[in-house]
Amino acid sequence: MREAESREQHDIYLIGGLGKPRRHYAHNPQNAGAMCLRRLAAAHSLSFSRSRKRARVADGTIASHRVVLALPQTFMNESGRPIARLVQFYQVTPDHLLVVYDDLDLPLGNLRLRPGGGSGGHKGMKSIIQHLGNDGFARLRIGIGRPPGRMDPADYVLQNFTAEENPIVEDALERAVAAIETWLEAGIEAAMTRYNS
Repeated sequence: MREAESREQHDIYLIGGLGKPRRHYAHNPQNAGAMCLRRLAAAHSLSFSRSRKRARVADGTIASHRVVLALPQTFMNESGRPIARLVQFYQVTPDHLLVVYDDLDLPLGNLRLRPGGGSGGHKGMKSIIQHLGNDGFARLRIGIGRPPGRMDPADYVLQNFTAEENPIVEDALERAVAAIETWLEAGIEAAMTRYNS
């Protein structure tokens, strides 16, 4: 029985969506990762009804895999603490971890899926890599583009998407959800081939 439980535990996929926990920031560019996860949860009738390790979590089944979706409830630069604790709690292997987040350096609406790599200067990813002690896990970046003119990026990521940007963002989120489903169904290479912009 214990062997079966252990095997089942190792089959869990953990998907983290980075953003700011307060509703005030719900439609900000920096919240793209969390927006994606909420859409994924809704598509599969999952609910973020519980708190665990300083994250809101939803668990269930997607593409015949047991999944745990996690929204860290910390400042962005401390996202690594809840993600690392959940990895340890559920005994998630690196190949079963995916983190979804915003990227200033990708054009608005573009997606980029990778099996590993550095933080690219993203504070949330930097924290996760630091707390996990490795960068060998999948990540899905959602392009939010650079701020217009001389606007400070720190201000740009904390204002709502504009009416003109919303349709592009909606399309990107739909494709991001499909990319995650493909990652679960067919693996990272298939998802990269199909959805990398």
